[in-house]
Amino acid sequence: MIYGYARVSTKAQAKDGNSLEAQEHALRSVGASEIYYDAFTGTKTHRPQLDALLEKLEAGDTIAITKLDRIVRSASQGIELIQSLLDKGVKVYVLNMGLMDNSPTGRLIRNVMLAFAEFERDMIVERTQEGKAIAKKDEEFIEGRPKKFSPAQIEHALRLLDKYSYKQVESMTGISKSTLIRERRRQKDYNI
Repeated sequence: MIYGYARVSTKAQAKDGNSLEAQEHALRSVGASEIYYDAFTGTKTHRPQLDALLEKLEAGDTIAITKLDRIVRSASQGIELIQSLLDKGVKVYVLNMGLMDNSPTGRLIRNVMLAFAEFERDMIVERTQEGKAIAKKDEEFIEGRPKKFSPAQIEHALRLLDKYSYKQVESMTGISKSTLIRERRRQKDYNI
């Protein structure tokens, strides 16, 4: 049986050539009848759907992926994973490279491509860190997601809770019940 595995790690990938839909189309075109999907960064070694697929694979099956970096990002992790699949009798088909095998040439190509995948990930991390370092030089820089509501809006909503229910306040202000509960708890902890 041919199984497919598709993964995205960012919302941006959902729109570019690495989208789950694009990967699914490519995997179905090579005969994958069952496809497992994950939305996790490639740096995570355990991804729920990949783990489930790896448990299901048996000798004679084929796992198809569009690109090597969809399944692994580090060379050591990739070498270990692919070798364990080949040892189990599972064929590994990387659409943009071909069928992986256990020949000396196959291992060389696999190791070189895995090294490039790891290098690409490391470059992304380095560029992200450089960008953050530059941004932090701006005195108005605030790391993390910007607050959706101002402190005054939160205070107003909390005062409304004296007369109205969470659901009513959420409807009036657009501030979620969970945010209101968290802010109320934070204020109680701060005042104690």
